[in-house]
Amino acid sequence: MPDSIPADSVGVVSPTTLHFDEPLRLDCGVTLSEYDLVYESYGTLNAESNNAVLICHALSGDHHAAGFHAEQDPKPGWWNNCIGPGKPIDTNKYYVVSSNNLGGCGGSTGPLSTNPATGTAFGPDFPIVTVRDWVESQARLANALGIDRWAAVMGGSLGGMQVLQWAVDYPKQIANAVIIAATPKLSTQNIAFNEVARQAIRCDPSFHEGHYRLHNVVPERGLMLARMLGHITYLSDDVLHAKFGRELRDGKFNFGYDVEFQIESYLRHQGQSFVQRFDANSYLLMTKALDYFDPAAQFDNDLTKTVSNCQANFLVISFTSDWRFSPEKSRELVRALLDSDKNVSYIDIESEHGHDSFLMEIPLYHNVLHSYFARSLQEQQY
Repeated sequence: MPDSIPADSVGVVSPTTLHFDEPLRLDCGVTLSEYDLVYESYGTLNAESNNAVLICHALSGDHHAAGFHAEQDPKPGWWNNCIGPGKPIDTNKYYVVSSNNLGGCGGSTGPLSTNPATGTAFGPDFPIVTVRDWVESQARLANALGIDRWAAVMGGSLGGMQVLQWAVDYPKQIANAVIIAATPKLSTQNIAFNEVARQAIRCDPSFHEGHYRLHNVVPERGLMLARMLGHITYLSDDVLHAKFGRELRDGKFNFGYDVEFQIESYLRHQGQSFVQRFDANSYLLMTKALDYFDPAAQFDNDLTKTVSNCQANFLVISFTSDWRFSPEKSRELVRALLDSDKNVSYIDIESEHGHDSFLMEIPLYHNVLHSYFARSLQEQQY
């Protein structure tokens, strides 16, 4: 817990809820007659409305990307090291918007919201959403905020997939696309991990076919297992070994099935804390959105053709130890962008932190972002 709000923080922030009455037809065929989007903003929109940056969150993220929700808030936003005065996304220069995706559990319309047709929570009846649905809703948010063109849209992991979809669907409304630790589509192995996580949730006796709230329970064990599995894939073997090795909590074998190794204790803690802040139905939806993402499917599975109409400048970043979304997948996107004569910069950054590297304050990573955004701002002046 900070003794005081740091000078390079955006400070104490509050989310805003926007209500949309315009129906939104989703890829699954269902139409949301109305919906809410929750977002936070940092910095000031300039008179030309050309300094806005959209932050897209990953699977377990939300709208709270930077700052604190109270003076004594023990935990800042999930990308606080990257957003703020003097930071890579400098809020002295940029107006930063971070929204909670539809289907999430951070306040935007999702499984926890009241279904206007029934007067009760959507629960498992909330329709499955896609990355393209999210981008459509974010485009409507931009209109509501008076932003005709984003100076940049950026995100890591599932957030980076949203950035790519933005560049494809709204080529004239995005000047720069910053895609970090992402992939043009999931590998079979990644889909397999997501299915195991979903089955852990759905097989929990407390799941009740997704209607667990009606029974005043939560599928805690299943959601905990899903998070434990996911967390393993976000980290590298090297960082796990460096942090925990084979260290025993009690210094000896106890010849039982309770926690013995420190890594076991760590994973259980991660799982238990996740249960307190995330909804199981939202987790199912988010992983399905990951699985379905494949913008090239509508372009004869040709990634070069997919990005051919994009007008944004691209910055693509990968991390050497990320085996979940490997550098090879980032280079696949870079090759397609180069083949279609797009302006693209790419760097593979040395890191031992695995997929979670995109959340870390790695000096080279932050220097690259600083330089890229400084150049972007400079180009806007000409």
